[in-house]
Amino acid sequence: MAGVPLITGATGFAGSHLLQRFASQGVRAYAWAHRAAGRTTPRSGATVSWMAVDLLDRARVLEAIDASQPSEIYHLAGAADVHDAWRDPARALQINVMGTHNLLAAVRETGLECRVLVTGSALVYKPQLEALTEDSPVGTPTPYGVSKLAQELVAAESGVPVLLARPFNHAGPGQSPAFATSGFAQQIAEIEAGRREPVIHVGNLDAQRDVTDVRDTVRAYQALIARGEIGRPYNVCTGRAHTMRALLDILLSYARVSVRIEVDPARLRPSDNPLVLGSHARLTEDTGWQPEIPIERTLEDLLNAWRSVVQVAG
Repeated sequence: MAGVPLITGATGFAGSHLLQRFASQGVRAYAWAHRAAGRTTPRSGATVSWMAVDLLDRARVLEAIDASQPSEIYHLAGAADVHDAWRDPARALQINVMGTHNLLAAVRETGLECRVLVTGSALVYKPQLEALTEDSPVGTPTPYGVSKLAQELVAAESGVPVLLARPFNHAGPGQSPAFATSGFAQQIAEIEAGRREPVIHVGNLDAQRDVTDVRDTVRAYQALIARGEIGRPYNVCTGRAHTMRALLDILLSYARVSVRIEVDPARLRPSDNPLVLGSHARLTEDTGWQPEIPIERTLEDLLNAWRSVVQVAG
């Protein structure tokens, strides 16, 4: 009988896309979410077994791991909003570090022999004006980055076979509007529907970001579980940076109305790096993964998803 993978944070952005990918492959999966008890969702012949698990409840985590005995674990749960981490750094540390510690401790204590993917962040690196490799210096000025670096250290010393992913920005359908490209797309969809004035509020448009389609990102996670080297960090990125202005221009090229742009000081983040660009050479060499989805399709799909949301909302 084939093993059953587990996804923590299965209702989140990347988690929901990974769950959809498993469903399209006919793979049964365990899905953890903070509130998910009693849910079983059949999709394309695959069954998703939902469990409500608070990663900060160590006893509950141990119980759930012991009950499910997954064949592999994709640890995608955590505090993901950089802006929120500035407002409440203690919460980001608690969720990303202690939540990860509790999960890995449960794997170790139950004697479970499975590979665990821990998703960190490119923000563990010191800012630099060239492509970041896994050998680039770490050290971060942001509370979020600190929480992710501490998460990596906890994972590396856990005694569990851990794969370390360092995803760069990713985008696509279903992303929270707290993230820039999704926020742009939401505003365009609402303007098209007549639900707001024809003005898009933006932050720093000069920042350059390496943005991967979320569907390529979750493919990379599967490749790492299958072929990655234990304990070796891997960048998940495209190797190409775009200014936020260029990303907005692409979205505006798909808009059905004319809009104007206004800078919103509330959207300007502290310590905004001018460039976040990565190299995926190690990931490609070890697993064969390559980014496949062009940024234009990512942004078009994102905008269409927001159009559907706005239409349903009426």
